[in-house]
Amino acid sequence: MQLDKGIHMLQVSANIMGSIESIHPTLMWDEDNMILVDTAYPGQLSLLNEAILDTGLAIHKLTSILITHQDLDHIGSLADIIRASSSLVQVLASSIEKPYIQGEKQLIKLTPEAIDQAVSSMPESVPVEWRYAFRRTLENPPKAIVNSTIVAGEELPFCGGILVIDTAGHTPGHLSFYHKSSQTLIAGDALRVVSGKLLAPDRQYCCDFNIAKESLKNLLPYDIKKVICFHGGLYEGNCNQRISEICES
Repeated sequence: MQLDKGIHMLQVSANIMGSIESIHPTLMWDEDNMILVDTAYPGQLSLLNEAILDTGLAIHKLTSILITHQDLDHIGSLADIIRASSSLVQVLASSIEKPYIQGEKQLIKLTPEAIDQAVSSMPESVPVEWRYAFRRTLENPPKAIVNSTIVAGEELPFCGGILVIDTAGHTPGHLSFYHKSSQTLIAGDALRVVSGKLLAPDRQYCCDFNIAKESLKNLLPYDIKKVICFHGGLYEGNCNQRISEICES
């Protein structure tokens, strides 16, 4: 879905754990740059490629990849995308998330207990070999080099300006991005859309829900016309008022 000149909300849908799940990476571009925000689950390169082709662009033309945070559905296809893209593609993330993305530290939420629970919750119809493959992926998640670290308050000189916003809490170094020319917030997992309503992140998936909720106040100085949530997709309306309501609830 093209939201404005130079910004498109992608949709990648697949059967995850027995049900269809859709996620929403963001593509931005100008005359010299093509930027992807977040990279979908492991093994979803072909689906992501199809979604990008539908915009009339091509994945091998990517110049930069912005990562909101370390969770597997956001970094899972990063290494595959880098291999499929030009050798000059740059990966940008927060310094807090960098060692997890690079595989120097185990992803925070993939504890041995969490992995056991995820595997045991798979439908009984899933073949044993798929269960083993799923466990191997969780125990050895894909990793990729982060070329540059970015910080809150920084303005990236791409696509008319992309502002970096600290929205820690879902993970310790979670970032959101504000596309200035379209007044669009790319929220990652800092917010979600459920049945058309903009909501706080799901408490059960946050490293620290109180921090996650408090950090939403960092969004309020920006005039936000649209919000892209990785889970739930697009929200339009009085975005600033709704975010303020979430902060106060």
